[in-house]
Amino acid sequence: MNDRMILVVDDETELLEMVRSIFMRAGFTQVLTASSGEAALKVCKEKQPDMVILDVMMPGMDGFTTLKELRRISKIPVLMLTARGEAEDKFAGFENGADDYLLKPFLPKELLFRVQAILKRAYPGKDRKVFFDTATVDLEKAMVQRNGESISLTAKEFQLFEKLYENAGRIVTTGALCQAICGDFWQGYESTLATHIRHLREKIEENPSKPISLVTIKGIGYRLNIKGAQT
Repeated sequence: MNDRMILVVDDETELLEMVRSIFMRAGFTQVLTASSGEAALKVCKEKQPDMVILDVMMPGMDGFTTLKELRRISKIPVLMLTARGEAEDKFAGFENGADDYLLKPFLPKELLFRVQAILKRAYPGKDRKVFFDTATVDLEKAMVQRNGESISLTAKEFQLFEKLYENAGRIVTTGALCQAICGDFWQGYESTLATHIRHLREKIEENPSKPISLVTIKGIGYRLNIKGAQT
């Protein structure tokens, strides 16, 4: 899901950068921005993003007008942002094809949850399972199936496994893994990362002391070995 392209549209530069930072720290790799309705429509035609986060109150072409024009060319999911809470605004947004509505100011987690929920509805994911010799990791449920037992992954373990899985067969540096879990301010997290690695091995490895699926590359980082991954 984090490879989905998100377009954020707002005339406030600070808000654009804040929202972009929220998604980048959450692991989204493609976050575009536009400061006007006209620019947003141009980006949608050229880049074809997977979702739009659209501010209502913008000078010139406001969010409602932009949404109307967008709906002429695309069914892309749209989340409307506004500082106003009148019911008429929500009705206008939904009548014009908005998928959801969020009032400013908002909590970063709330924005992420809303967007993730919309993406799941709009782009139903395939059954994502990763198979090892003694365990199976279900990425949709954040669960490990092993010897007939279901074992939950913690939030940090899941973030860690996703980063390794995205780069299966390749070395992922310690810094990159720490950043995936903590964001930009990850220095000093290395020992905690080692603990998460140990717990993850206990869940997926037959012998965690002699790992064959999640191996250490001394002085550099780690590599996840699965069938079919290029090395």
